[in-house]
Amino acid sequence: MDKQTFTIQAERGRLDKVLSQMSPELSRSQVQSAIKAGQLLVNGQPTRAKYSVQTGDQIELSLPEPTPIAAEPQEMPLDIIYEDDQVLVVNKPQGLVVHPSPGHPDGTLVNGLLAHGQLSSINGQIRPGIVHRIDKDTSGLLMVAKTDQAHRSLAAQLKAKTNLRQYLALVHGVISADTGTIDAPIARDPKNRQRQAVVAGGRPAVTHFEVLERFDQFTLVACRLETGRTHQIRVHFRYIGHPLAGDPLYGPKKTLPGHGQFLHAGTLGFTHPTTGEWLTFSVPVPTIFQQTLVRLRAQQAHQTHPAAGTKRD
Repeated sequence: MDKQTFTIQAERGRLDKVLSQMSPELSRSQVQSAIKAGQLLVNGQPTRAKYSVQTGDQIELSLPEPTPIAAEPQEMPLDIIYEDDQVLVVNKPQGLVVHPSPGHPDGTLVNGLLAHGQLSSINGQIRPGIVHRIDKDTSGLLMVAKTDQAHRSLAAQLKAKTNLRQYLALVHGVISADTGTIDAPIARDPKNRQRQAVVAGGRPAVTHFEVLERFDQFTLVACRLETGRTHQIRVHFRYIGHPLAGDPLYGPKKTLPGHGQFLHAGTLGFTHPTTGEWLTFSVPVPTIFQQTLVRLRAQQAHQTHPAAGTKRD
């Protein structure tokens, strides 16, 4: 059995909902099934899915060892921005997992890419063609290798930090500095193995940012990754006191409505593996992100220029 343990800190709400938020690999239905099967204990005792978690609760989850996963082709619509015989660039929608995992055995981007055509074999059956990843609820651009030669070239560019990865992020609070660099090492959070955190001795992580717009309670920033650690932008902005809006894992509960963190991989640049040409691609933020910005701008304008009161003689 695969045993996982969790400690409730500031989380609040139903057990099944909280646990699925704490562990992105687990769906709410998986948690409910584990509770019914007696595979989930709270403080050593079985409980119900609707149990309201309390600070300090010790949760123990025991699941059967996962069966081996192999990605199979699955037809799905793909927003391919560029493609040739070596590489393709795809615009991943929010909510789509990049490659299969125990919690997401199919219906991933890799399944769709396999149905679309050839992918490199370097990363094996689970992650063919995948050179870098973005989180399930992060939208935007990914470069994908179609040949092993292209894969090695793109991976080398990532290691040498010569490619371009720029994101747009909407964060809580008003950042006073116009530009900045967050240089803080990241490792698995010792208090919650489902999260990453800034930890002394962790892997080096550097995020550069520029403020694009300031609102009453939020800031829109452009972020450029120098390194690519798991959840890097989400962890770094939480670390400086400005967690991403909508982030279910690192952000506050009182946040903007949406479908997860407001984070978009909007610009991607790399050197073509065979031609040596520098390629750059950009895509706009998804509809819900754009609608949220429009609403925040309207609120800001109203506060700056309130409607005139009743005219008096």
